Amino acid sequence: MPEAGQIVFTYKEIAELLVKQQGIHEGIWGLFVRFGLNAANVGENEAALKPAAIIPILELGLQKMEKESNIAVDAAKVNPKQQSKPAPTSMPSTVK
Repeated sequence: MPEAGQIVFTYKEIAELLVKQQGIHEGIWGLFVRFGLNAANVGENEAALKPAAIIPILELGLQKMEKESNIAVDAAKVNPKQQSKPAPTSMPSTVK
């Protein structure tokens, strides 16, 4: 199998992975992105400078949401709590 040059995820897949990584088991959680805004003069040379906007991604995370969507998952569905198994009971030993 050839080595992949890119691996692409949907927004929903990213939300699911983050919910699991954070150990969240309840609620609807979706992606949020916080952008910044900067400006600079850019161009091929000093004679071709143009004002430009630079919009970096400052934060990427999860936030609670009201309903599931293409960017939000229900944590109870994608990362259900594991049912704890009852502790095994030991049989009483007979003393001779």
